[in-house]
Amino acid sequence: MKQVSGSRPIAPRKCEQPMSVFPIAAESLDAAHSGLGGARALANPAALNGIELARNCPNAIALLYSVAAAVAGQKSDVPTQLFRIGNLNDLERRLIAEVLGEGELSGVVALPSGRVAQIQESVLAGIWRVRIETDAAHEYVEVGAIPEIVRRAATDLTSSDLLIGAAPDGAMNVLPVLAEIRERAMAWQPGMRSQIINFTLLPMNPVDLAFLQQSVGNGPIQLISRGYGTCRVLATGIRNVWSVQFFNAMDSIILDTLEVGGVPMAALAAEEDFWVSAERLQEIIKAYFE
Repeated sequence: MKQVSGSRPIAPRKCEQPMSVFPIAAESLDAAHSGLGGARALANPAALNGIELARNCPNAIALLYSVAAAVAGQKSDVPTQLFRIGNLNDLERRLIAEVLGEGELSGVVALPSGRVAQIQESVLAGIWRVRIETDAAHEYVEVGAIPEIVRRAATDLTSSDLLIGAAPDGAMNVLPVLAEIRERAMAWQPGMRSQIINFTLLPMNPVDLAFLQQSVGNGPIQLISRGYGTCRVLATGIRNVWSVQFFNAMDSIILDTLEVGGVPMAALAAEEDFWVSAERLQEIIKAYFE
């Protein structure tokens, strides 16, 4: 939803702005090649010196083999698979960071403890790195459409009902829109198609938008995908209700929606991404470590 003067964006309370999750450049095996990862690494074999790394990082190499096997068999509708890397040494963690790289989607999840889980998709779609703040001991690689911590927070840390108060003076259409959101959110069940309310097309004035934002509140999840444009996906404070906004290269909103349903498709790795990522990761392993 468009941010209205005097109103707050829908975002985790502790994280008002999109965050870059992992300082991959700082973890790079070679500062001259910071940000190198995945398919880009194939073009520069000297950056990894794979034979030496394979000798010095056996646990990391074993983990990469396991991740490749996991993503090859992964499906969108089955549980994700986790591979902890907190037990790896610094060199091995840097190797994992170098191979996986940074993809377009990153985000934060506010946890009940007051801490923040940081997520970063790798350059291989469907393979993620998750870290509880900056604690390397609580870091893992996860294979799936979206890290499970996102789905759990969307269910466990949001309200099951939308309370609709009296509309403020000057409101036009916000009450029927809120009633529709409430009805759809309470009726939605896993497996059902998400429903989209397009604010770009609705006749709503600034008073409507401000009251709608106040009513649905801030949620625990903030995801951002950067490509040719930007897509921002924010959980609201209401279960099954998400703000999904698309921006052009000039950072102007071109599509402003609420989605009622599960985690929006804009944030999910697709079914076909898994086998493509498996193939690419297997190529990287073969090129450098075999």
